[in-house]
Amino acid sequence: MTAAAFPTVSQRNKLLRPILVGGAVAGTFDLTSAFFTFGAGAPRGIAGGLLGRQAIQEGIFPWILGVVLHYFIAISAAAIYCIASRKLEFLKDHWLVCGIFYGIAIFLAMNLIVLPLCAYHFTGPYQFRSLLQGLLVHMFIIGLPISFSLHKLSR
Repeated sequence: MTAAAFPTVSQRNKLLRPILVGGAVAGTFDLTSAFFTFGAGAPRGIAGGLLGRQAIQEGIFPWILGVVLHYFIAISAAAIYCIASRKLEFLKDHWLVCGIFYGIAIFLAMNLIVLPLCAYHFTGPYQFRSLLQGLLVHMFIIGLPISFSLHKLSR
């Protein structure tokens, strides 16, 4: 093993904690918000993205799958942000502004890419209230926890 390999391993270890903490916190806040907005069956709706409409009527498996998928998406979003920060150093220092804009980016990716491709093929029409609520949720309880965890934990 060469000496050049050590900074890469060190950088990975520095990013693992912010990825896991940021993803877990953002996922928990978002899932809590979904419970308040859509009720206890919200994870079934998430699983329905893979399984289709039958996920709503089946037993506990779709609910558990929905929770697992939700946290997978949240941790993946945190990983993308943290890995991007290796090249874009300002993501760490300007966490407030970058976190808000990253939340907007996640909202757009979910609504313009993920939802149209999932089993529901949802493309609208959208209600203004739902769009505004989704945008604010993604900005403040997804984007900010991810960016803040990187800011605090990657040093």
